[in-house]
Amino acid sequence: MTLDRWIALILLGLCCAYGYAAWFTMDDGLAPFMRRNPIWPSTFPKILSILGIVASGIILFGLEKNEQKIGDIDYRRLGDYHIWQAIGLLGLMVVYAICLRPLGFLGATFGFLFLGSTILGERKWVVMTIVSAIAAGVVWYLVSQVLGIYMRPLPSLLGG
Repeated sequence: MTLDRWIALILLGLCCAYGYAAWFTMDDGLAPFMRRNPIWPSTFPKILSILGIVASGIILFGLEKNEQKIGDIDYRRLGDYHIWQAIGLLGLMVVYAICLRPLGFLGATFGFLFLGSTILGERKWVVMTIVSAIAAGVVWYLVSQVLGIYMRPLPSLLGG
């Protein structure tokens, strides 16, 4: 069995366990008035589990096209790809999550976007700075003002 089918088999098991939790255990503690709602807290996990099971099944049973195209990944040549960039971005995501409280949302998001674009190879420092600042500000405004979810924009040292 090829690597993609092994991964599909593992994901199928995870989606089945997730689906079991969504269908049989999530709704036990609902209040009586919530049981009459058309959408429950478990609705989205149920949809995700079904989609995951279908997608894993398609790959596992080989129903997708197996023809190798120019853009497909060749698993025998993984060393030719930019693995270190991907690992660097994953590490940066962990650092971003750790730095959200000490640096505030704006600082951590600006740093993540700026350093992420640097890892991916962008070298236009002025453009990266402007785009990172605007994106961090817009996302903070949407989450804080439009959705009403408070996120500390600045570090506590600066009055955040």
